[in-house]
Amino acid sequence: MTSPSSPNIVFVMSDDHAAHAISAYGSKVNDTPHLDRLAREGVRMDATYCTNSICSPSRASILTGTYSHINGVASIFTEIDYRVPTFAEVLHDAGYQTALFGKWHLGERPESAPRHFDSWRVFPGQGEYVDPLMLGPDGAETVPGYATDIVTDQSMEWIRQRDVDRPFLLLVHHKAPHRPWVPDEKHKELYPIGSIPEPGTLFDDHATRSRAVRGVRMSVADDLSADELGEELPSQLRGPDQRVERMRWKYQRYLRDYLQCVQSIDDNLGRLLDVLEENALTDSTVVVYTSDQGFFLGDHGWFDKRLMFDESLQMPMLIRWPSAIPAGGTCDAMVTNVDFAATFLEMAGLDPAASLPTSQGRSFLPLLRGSQVSDWPTAVYYRYWEHDDPIHHAPAHYGVRTKEFKLIHYYGAGLGVPGSSERLFEPEWELYDLRVDPEELVNVADDPSYADIRARLTAQLAELQVRYADVPYEGAATPRPQWSWADEKSLRSVAAYTRSLRT
Repeated sequence: MTSPSSPNIVFVMSDDHAAHAISAYGSKVNDTPHLDRLAREGVRMDATYCTNSICSPSRASILTGTYSHINGVASIFTEIDYRVPTFAEVLHDAGYQTALFGKWHLGERPESAPRHFDSWRVFPGQGEYVDPLMLGPDGAETVPGYATDIVTDQSMEWIRQRDVDRPFLLLVHHKAPHRPWVPDEKHKELYPIGSIPEPGTLFDDHATRSRAVRGVRMSVADDLSADELGEELPSQLRGPDQRVERMRWKYQRYLRDYLQCVQSIDDNLGRLLDVLEENALTDSTVVVYTSDQGFFLGDHGWFDKRLMFDESLQMPMLIRWPSAIPAGGTCDAMVTNVDFAATFLEMAGLDPAASLPTSQGRSFLPLLRGSQVSDWPTAVYYRYWEHDDPIHHAPAHYGVRTKEFKLIHYYGAGLGVPGSSERLFEPEWELYDLRVDPEELVNVADDPSYADIRARLTAQLAELQVRYADVPYEGAATPRPQWSWADEKSLRSVAAYTRSLRT
C-alpha cells in the first residue's frame, strides 16, 4: 500500500515526437524551453528505446511492461485485451488515485476501454486536433478547442480537485505531433518555410540497404501526400527529374507543421509544471516526459517510424523528481519502454517483481539516482510485427542494438498480425557499425571483415529472444502468437484510404 512518502507521478506522453526535435537533445530545428527546463531540473535519458516503433504496441508495452508477443498488441490494428495486468492497476490497488486524459489508441470496444482509472477521457482512435470527440465512462462528447490545450486543461483541473491526502498517478497523453499535422493558430507563424535546416541524410540513396527497406513507402519526396501537407504539390515539381526540389519543398512544409504542433506540447508542459508549483506539488511529484516512439524528420529521406534506425527507435525521456533525483544529470544506460512500468512501481515504493510479476522489464530508478549498476543490460531487443502494412509496406524484422553495433534481420512474414499481409519477403540482414557510422548509412552485413562481429551479435540476438520468450522466424511452420482483438474499424478505414490513393 501507499505511504506518506509515496510520490505523485505525472506521466506526459506525446505521439511521434522525435528526440532530435527537442532542444535539450541538441535539436537543430526548433526550441523547446519548457522541455529544456524539465531536463535541467531532472535527468535526460540518452538511450531510451522502444521495442516496437508504432503507436498502439508501444503504449501496450509501457502499460504492461511486456513485449508485443506477450501482451498481444502487435500492430495499430490490435486492441488491448488485458491478458496481462498494467502498472496503473497495481498503483490503483495500492491506494493511488488515477486519471488518464488524451490519446489511448488501444481500442474502442468496451472490453478495451481504460481500466483502473478513477477518471478518464480519451480520443477515439487517433483523435482530432480541433474540437475533438472524447470518450469517457459517461459517454462521448465533442470538446471545443485545440487538443493539446484540452488535454492539459483536463489534467490541471483534475489536479486541483484531487484528494489531497492520497498520492496520484496522472497520465497526460497528447495526440500531437501525430499526422496529419494541424498546428494551433497561435503557432502558425513559427518556423517559416525556407528557415528549417535539412538533415545531412535527407538525400540518402539507400544504396547498401536491404531490398525490403528500399521498398518502404515513407519517402518525403514521393509518399508524403497533399492530404497530410494540406497543400497541393506544384505541377513543376512533379516527375523524377524534379525529385531534389520536390524533396526540399515537401520537407519545409512537413517540418513547419510538425514543429508547430510540438510547440503546443512544450507550451502546455510549462502550464502543467506551473500548476504543480502553484499547488506545492513540485518536490513530491515525479514528472516524466516521453513519446511513444521516435520519428523520421526527413532523416534518410523518410517520414514515419517503424524501422529500427535510431531516429525511429529512440524515445525522448526526461524525468524530474526533486526530492530524490539530482538535477541536471544525464544517463546513457540503455533502457526500453518495457522498463517503464517497473520503474514507476519502484518509485511508488513497491517491489516491481512482486507487484507486477508478468513484467519483462527492470526498474532503472537506481540509474536515475546516479548509481552504477554493474549488471545492467548492454543491448536492447526490438521487433516490428506489422509486416507489409497497407500504407508504408514496412517489412517485419527483429534485431539487437548495442552501444557499438546494430544487427537487423528482415524475416519478411506477417504471422497473422492484424493489418499485416501474407506476402512473403526474402530474408535479409543489415549490420551497422555505430562507432564509425552513427548515421547508419553503410550496411556491412556481408563485409567479410565483420564476420566475427556478425556472428557474435547473431548469438546475442538469440539469447535476447530466449530471455524475452520470443520465437525467431523459421519459415512457414513458425508458431504464431495469439494476438489480441483486431480493430475492425481501423482496418476498414485504412482499406478505404488505400483505395482512394489508387483512384
